[in-house]
Amino acid sequence: MINKFKLSYNLLNLIFKMGIYLKITNSTEVVKKKTSKWLSDITPERIDRKLVEDEVIKGIIEQLTLEGIKGEISAVNGFEVKDSQLITTNSFIIRKTEIF
Repeated sequence: MINKFKLSYNLLNLIFKMGIYLKITNSTEVVKKKTSKWLSDITPERIDRKLVEDEVIKGIIEQLTLEGIKGEISAVNGFEVKDSQLITTNSFIIRKTEIF
């Protein structure tokens, strides 16, 4: 009985730890479109990416909350997906986590 419980618990744990990968590739263009050209020219790309990620996270939380979905969303730096493989770097860091 204990093994069956352990297997079920581990399966549930695995199921609820799945995630969705979203890579934003045009953050500079989005910032340029939403602000002045001058401002977008002086901000580094990593700042543009952070601003766009924060707005996307805010929108995702709003939509999921409207659907009655509860969960957690994180902005993570230092990894990418190539050919269905997760690749991490030494700079892997969770920048921000929101629980909704």
